[in-house]
Parts: sequence; structure tokens; C-alpha cells
Amino acid sequence: MSKKPKQIKFKLEGFNNLTKTLSFNIYDICYAKTEQQAYIEYIDDAYRAERLTEILSNVAEIIGANILNIARQDYEPQGASVTMLISEESLAFERLSNAQAPGPLPDAIVAHLDKSHLTVHTYPESHPDNGISTFRADIDVSTCGRISPLKALNYLIHSFDSDIVIMDYRVRGFTRDKTGRKHYIDHKINSIQNYLAKDTKARYQMIDVNVYQEKIFHTKMMLKAFDLDNYLFELQVSDLSSLKRDKIEKRLRREMMEIFYAQNIPNF
Repeated sequence: MSKKPKQIKFKLEGFNNLTKTLSFNIYDICYAKTEQQAYIEYIDDAYRAERLTEILSNVAEIIGANILNIARQDYEPQGASVTMLISEESLAFERLSNAQAPGPLPDAIVAHLDKSHLTVHTYPESHPDNGISTFRADIDVSTCGRISPLKALNYLIHSFDSDIVIMDYRVRGFTRDKTGRKHYIDHKINSIQNYLAKDTKARYQMIDVNVYQEKIFHTKMMLKAFDLDNYLFELQVSDLSSLKRDKIEKRLRREMMEIFYAQNIPNF
């Protein structure tokens, strides 16, 4: 039987002033050569402010936070934003854990926390020439105190159609214990990957870039499996010639690699 990882425990002098921030981008890639506007309207409607608010509300519950305030907005011609202010639940401490283990998966906006917040912004976009459309969601979960955003990772990744996920986690500031000693982190972490479920890790190619002494952790993920039918909007592979299929697949793979490696790649 594997042992549970030990958590760092110390008696604080006053409030836990550590700020823990999880920021990540989720990308959904699609080919819609002649129906790009229809795709943009479809994905924009699928992730309207109302649905984003529901997702963030569930995140607040997962990390043990009270929602104090919500602001949300759908934009024209597309895009949406939600912001929440949150606070720690007064009775949640016994069930809160920052241990390096995956958080819950989903069952099937902007909100405010007390000194903490959740935000999400969406960016549907397309290229008129090559038929590629990309939907991006930027999500930030920033907490102050004991609660950590890492337990919400699995839920968030599964709440979107995620071809590529790029995540950053950073702990800022310090908190003092009773002896006056400063603590710059209050939980053990080697990698963001330790907070992902096994099936999630199995589905993605992943790369870590961590700066441990600065409490900075970076992980990016790209879906391993590639089924062209999953990337076509109002089009089927059977409708395409083999030459056309190859061209579309190359465009899609190139788009994914450019986002994953954050650089433009020559035609191949």
C-alpha cells in the first residue's frame, strides 16, 4: 500500500498570507473551411457567460471557497468573461487538502473571493485562408490562505474540449509561524502533473518546466490521439479526397504544434 504524501504542518502567527495562483490556457482546434462563422457562433454559444459561471461556481466548491460576488459579460461579436471574488469557507478546513493527488472530475464567470478570485475569458478566432479556427479559454484561480486551486485542475480540463492545455502555478509571499520563521510555501509540490488523474495524463503528451527555488511550476499538455473526424466542423472525413485529408491534417497538426511550442513552424 502506497503511503500518502505528508503535508507541511506548522502553527501560524496570524493569517496565512501566501498567495497561490493557477493560470492556464485551454485550446480547442477545429477545421471549418467554409463554415468558420458558423463554428465561431457555435463555440461562443456553448461557452456563454452563464455556463462559465456554473463552471467557476463548481470550482469554488471544489477548493472550499465561498462566493462573495459575481460579474459576468457576453461580448459582441463573440467572447465572454466571468469574475468571482471568493473567501475560505469557515468550516472547510478539515476537508481541505493540498496534497499532491488529483482533485475530483466533473459529474457527467467572474466571481470574487475575500482576497481571492476566479476569472475566465474566452477568445474564439479563425483564419480566413487556411480554415483553422481556435477557441481559447484563459482561466485564473488565485487564492490567499490555506485553500489551493490545484484540486480544481481535473474538473476544469474536463469541462472544456481541451486539445492543448498550458498551465502555470506560482506561490507568492510568505507566512510566519509562531517562532517568527518565514514559510514561502505550505505544501509539497514537485509537478503540476501530480494533481492530474491517471486517465488525463495518459491522454496527453506533457512537458514540465519548473523553477523550484522560485516556487514556479509550468506544465503544458497536447492531446496524443488524433482522429480527423473530431476536428471537422459540419464535415466528415468520408466527404474528402485523400489529398484533401492529408492537407487538412497537416494544417491542424501544425496549428497544435505551434501553440504547444509557442513558435511558428515552417510548412511541412
